[in-house]
Amino acid sequence: MDCRIIKSPGEGTLAILNRRRGSKDNLGVPDAVGLVQGKLIEMVCAADIAEKAVGVTVEDIRGSCPQNMILLAIFGDTASVIAAMEEIKKKENDRLW
Repeated sequence: MDCRIIKSPGEGTLAILNRRRGSKDNLGVPDAVGLVQGKLIEMVCAADIAEKAVGVTVEDIRGSCPQNMILLAIFGDTASVIAAMEEIKKKENDRLW
């Protein structure tokens, strides 16, 4: 699993993500975006962990990857995105899911 956080994402970055988001609900402009990439089973579990940990919005990001990796974007305020990402990493390390 690969994880990154973008604090204060730029307009172009948000445009890329918005074009590839699974839903078309209006999210507004988030303070931060967490990106998590991995196998489908890991990403479903990661989405569940993030949503249960703090008030964030999780979206699947469409794309084509030859390795069949899935990308999630976690949208929210910076503290919430960081907390969600930390919880995902903790659970991955503990292998509790």
